[in-house]
Amino acid sequence: MQKFIADDSFWELFPHASIGIMVARGMKPASAIPPDDAAAIAKLLHEANEHANSYLTSNTISENEPVRAWREAYQQFKTKKGARSSVENLLKRVLKGNPVGSITPSVDVYNAISLKYAFPVGGEDLDALDGDLRLGITEGGDAFLPLGEEDEDPTLPGELCYCDNVGAVCRCWNWRDGKRTALTDDSANAFLIIENVDPARTDDLRAALDEFATLVQRYFNATITQHTIIDRDHPEAVIKE
Repeated sequence: MQKFIADDSFWELFPHASIGIMVARGMKPASAIPPDDAAAIAKLLHEANEHANSYLTSNTISENEPVRAWREAYQQFKTKKGARSSVENLLKRVLKGNPVGSITPSVDVYNAISLKYAFPVGGEDLDALDGDLRLGITEGGDAFLPLGEEDEDPTLPGELCYCDNVGAVCRCWNWRDGKRTALTDDSANAFLIIENVDPARTDDLRAALDEFATLVQRYFNATITQHTIIDRDHPEAVIKE
């Protein structure tokens, strides 16, 4: 049995956080998605870029509420210099008039959810994970090859990251994904995640997770085998029997 576990070290820093997780199995490869569906996904991403403007009430990126919340969260643990939450990076593009463009259908769907709801959203290839996936503070030195890079960049002591038995999966909570477990156009089974640090937005998180599941089922013909909210009272869930 394989689990996702948010460690005590995480809850000590973020006792009111909530994390939506989902496991999607049997996803179609990108090459099997019909052109009409690919166009519909691209349209969803375009609309999400437009909707993201509703969160951007200031021209200073750090003064916008979703960004401010994550900036404050990132002050609670050790980070790489300049590390920012994944949702800030997306919202910053929208603020600068450079909307998030299409990459692949799977990435486009989770970017659309991230922009529409202003939450960090990510995904990993479930079959590439080794053992349980844990979110917690690390002692440092966990192996990590950043996506798109050629040199290893191990974790720092006191850093919050996702790790499995082999090493780090995503660094500085949701800042940088690793090559080893990254979703590809051919990934059949995915672990998908949405993160929330604002207790007032738990209902928004549930809505985002529900819509995410609907889109993955509709466009990738996936079977959703796990769909739940992780919180301090429910810190773990089975992701693979």
